[in-house]
Amino acid sequence: MTKWEYHPAPDLDETLADHLRNFPRQPFMLLYAIRSMAALLLRAWMRVYHRLSIDGREHLPTDGSFILVCNHTSHLDTLCMLCSVPLKQIHRVFPAAAADYFFSSLPRSAVSAILINALPFDRKVKGAESLSACAELLSNDGNVLIIFPEGTRTTTGEMGRFRSGIGRLVVGTDLPVIPCHLEGGLRAWPKGKLLPRPFRLHLRVGETRRYGDLEKNSESVRKICEDLHEAVAELGGPTK
Repeated sequence: MTKWEYHPAPDLDETLADHLRNFPRQPFMLLYAIRSMAALLLRAWMRVYHRLSIDGREHLPTDGSFILVCNHTSHLDTLCMLCSVPLKQIHRVFPAAAADYFFSSLPRSAVSAILINALPFDRKVKGAESLSACAELLSNDGNVLIIFPEGTRTTTGEMGRFRSGIGRLVVGTDLPVIPCHLEGGLRAWPKGKLLPRPFRLHLRVGETRRYGDLEKNSESVRKICEDLHEAVAELGGPTK
């Protein structure tokens, strides 16, 4: 007869704030239900209030893990990217979010973890650890990672350089990387404004890129960043 043993959940003694900040999080059915309802409401709001249109959904892989990269103009960027992915995948889509901002308080942590399913990314101290968490996430088939390689929102509309993290994450791997470009985010919700305004948003999804043929070195990382920057800019058009 097999001896019965009790193994408590590893996060049993954690505070709610710690549970929300930690990654990966333990499965929680109520959380999934809340996130599913929030996703439905989000899509309705984005369609009605911002008249969001999305082109190029056919470029999204139908299986396996992949990465979505996009220009960063406002907090609406993440919400638009979430709307681009089929609703049935919503619990396996993880936007990389700055830990020092989105997980700095209990209310922000709750919104980021429960509604957005964000992955805390430490931009200043533990960048290597955060990239390792991203790599582990993508090693599990069917997960989607959303990254904004500029690292911060633009205040002018001009795209900043892409930081090396995205290049280090995909160099020498066959992970699909899909460039995207959001138009209208800066006008709808510029940095520093408390609430979004009802301006039109247009998201364009580009064709898949892979970098498995590149050697893992700094030059390859630079080329990846430049290639993705160019791909995102081209999706925005010559005047973006």
